[in-house]
Amino acid sequence: MGASQTRPEHNYDDLTDKSGFSQEQIKNLYQRFQQLSGNHEKISRDDLDRIPALNNNPIRKQIITAFFDKRNQHQNDVGSLDEIGFEQFLMVMSHFRPVNSTATEEEKVTVRKQKLRFLFNMHDTDNDGIITLDEYRTVVEELLSQSGAIETEVARSIADAAMLEVASTNVPHMAPDDFYEGITFEHFEQILKGIEMESRMSIRFLDMNTATMRCGKLSS
Repeated sequence: MGASQTRPEHNYDDLTDKSGFSQEQIKNLYQRFQQLSGNHEKISRDDLDRIPALNNNPIRKQIITAFFDKRNQHQNDVGSLDEIGFEQFLMVMSHFRPVNSTATEEEKVTVRKQKLRFLFNMHDTDNDGIITLDEYRTVVEELLSQSGAIETEVARSIADAAMLEVASTNVPHMAPDDFYEGITFEHFEQILKGIEMESRMSIRFLDMNTATMRCGKLSS
């Protein structure tokens, strides 16, 4: 964990422009960040791992990893971090912010794409731009087998069948011997086309309900 130092002065106007949160919401999120980090300037994976509400979440690992994935911080960068500061934390949280009801259609499309990209990154663990069968299997196995009701092999079979269905939908003219490399982001968008994302992408495990955090200016 980062050493405790003099707290930095945040440029709230700049953070509002970048994240879409209001200044009041940013201040509330900063207070929660301080609680999680123990009043340090940076937060670690261990800090998030200690959140009780995450204990029984089947994709706990993916959620925590997402906060330290550079792809989710609006910086056009790749790789992983050991610790993140408040601005990086805020950028990740912005993916869970609902679209303002007054947003233009163009803004709504942009925000939806950002949300889908965030979800895609959670599955594309090796950052090669494709969700492979192995990556998809891992997520499905964790979602199904951790409940205790389905054995790992059954979960694996379900994942394989689901991926085969995705392949037949995205590449309808595949020959029997063709190899399906995996789901691209474009395919991912098609799979989730028409599915409402607003209520599905909120976050409550930080004791902050982002489903109610509708705010002003949207980040581009």
